[in-house]
Amino acid sequence: MKQISGNKLLVKALKEEGVEVLFGYPGACTIDISDELYKHGDMKIILPRHEQALVHEADAYARTTGKVGVCLVTSGPGATNLVTGLATANYDSVPLVCFTGQVARHLIGNDAFQEVDIVGITRSITKYGITVRHREDLGRIIKEAFYIARTGRPGPVLIDLPKDVMAELGSPEYPKSVNIRGYKPNTDVHIGQLKRAIKVLQKAKKPLFLAGGGVNIAQANEIFTKVVEKTQIPVVTTVMGRGAISTASPYFIGNLGMHGAYAANMAVSNCDVLFSIGTRFNDRITGKLHAFAPNAQIVHIDIDTASISRNIHVDIPIVADAKEALLKMDEYVSAQNTKKWLSEITAWKEEHPLTMKNRSLMSPLDIISEINHQFEKSILVTDVGQHQMLVSQYADITPDKQLIMSGGLGTMGYGLPGAIGAKIGNPNTPVISVSGDGGMQMNIQELATAVLEELPIIACIFNNEYLGMVHQWQKLFYGKRYSMTNLKAGALSRRTEGQEFPEYTPDFVRLAESYGAKGIRVTKREEIAPAFEEAKKNTKTPTIIEFILDPEEMVYPMIKPGGTLEDMIMDC
Repeated sequence: MKQISGNKLLVKALKEEGVEVLFGYPGACTIDISDELYKHGDMKIILPRHEQALVHEADAYARTTGKVGVCLVTSGPGATNLVTGLATANYDSVPLVCFTGQVARHLIGNDAFQEVDIVGITRSITKYGITVRHREDLGRIIKEAFYIARTGRPGPVLIDLPKDVMAELGSPEYPKSVNIRGYKPNTDVHIGQLKRAIKVLQKAKKPLFLAGGGVNIAQANEIFTKVVEKTQIPVVTTVMGRGAISTASPYFIGNLGMHGAYAANMAVSNCDVLFSIGTRFNDRITGKLHAFAPNAQIVHIDIDTASISRNIHVDIPIVADAKEALLKMDEYVSAQNTKKWLSEITAWKEEHPLTMKNRSLMSPLDIISEINHQFEKSILVTDVGQHQMLVSQYADITPDKQLIMSGGLGTMGYGLPGAIGAKIGNPNTPVISVSGDGGMQMNIQELATAVLEELPIIACIFNNEYLGMVHQWQKLFYGKRYSMTNLKAGALSRRTEGQEFPEYTPDFVRLAESYGAKGIRVTKREEIAPAFEEAKKNTKTPTIIEFILDPEEMVYPMIKPGGTLEDMIMDC
């Protein structure tokens, strides 16, 4: 049998794993892999402009297609530039396989040029990481990496590839199966525990479903909707769980947590059974732990054993895949009398409806409402900040619409590369990103990638001249001391009498045009709809729409710092 190099085996492995798109940035330690990819030429290679953007693009590709996202970067700074994206994917359970170049084995540990211990650096933010020390292990390690990334609770896997290992000749065989001792992810449902949970649910007078991102990851939306409609039990979602059930459903109350809807937070605080699926109960949704769902028995279904009872003690734990559990639930549940409970929830909605006060200036709600109106089928990608919370509150997410964002880590700069990755994976679906003027500038170089790949994404910039979420906290809790948040002022954090701030930089419209994209600036409500109509005409280039917004727009409701779900600041 003819032996082949590790570089050739890697390319063969990618084909065997069905990889159609690879996001890569070259360097000295991966140049031979790049050469092999060039020789074969039947895999789409995306060349971003920065490794952090690269991994976000692979991440969004994975989230929106259900496939494993694949990255290739060189050693040293190429590898360390992945760190933020790996942590982002790890928090949000996104399946990635990231290959990093490494110096030859005899140089490891000698502070060689562009040498870092990337496996050590990323150990806490990857599902698994390993340096390939022997050529004969390469095929097995790659096979295991893809299996680990996509099974159980999905997550990022990092494989470090020393240059000399990849040059060695060895077997051309790529394994057909995986058998990892000590890694046997459970997907089966413990029927006894599930029946016990359903029995508790059926006895409840105020039952409530809490759907987290795990429902979306498991692609369990359809069966979850069926169970909800059969039982007639209302639903609240985490930000990452939005879309688990259509936001148009009569049983959907809203998001809960820090910027959750009043009715959703009140429902959690007053329910007697909280049936949660695919959530980690992080601090953004719980408020004070001792006061979270104080009257409820809590059921928790999650594929990750470590997530159960870690933050909130639960009464009935069920380790299972969300979809498998819901399919089994569907066999046993029946309609419940929830009319009185639903009426109570409706009263909370009427008492404090989720809306923004009418103001003379164009508001974020005007923009999001237009997106809802104009795009019946779409993928919506957000950056991180006020705009993210507003989109998560007001965007209509139905079976034809998907919302993705950095939820667990809260990574600014995700929006634009996320839109690029989503569009590459879904070329026939409109993709709209929403970023603040701060987050947009963190990876704005990716406009070049979008232009060269001819991706007609629509990138919205909510420009309020501030780092909005921090600005909001400074306004409410720090005596309006706007330290380090005014992007127009730069170093001039404190204005003196008679002092004028400089013009905002950059000019986003001219910057878009310099990249070869289209730029539109919107300052009035009546300009919103025409701007989106104009953007939809661009079928080969991205469009930047900059919306000039009032810096004083806040995101409400908001839980007071250190408060419970009932300690909410409403729009004022």
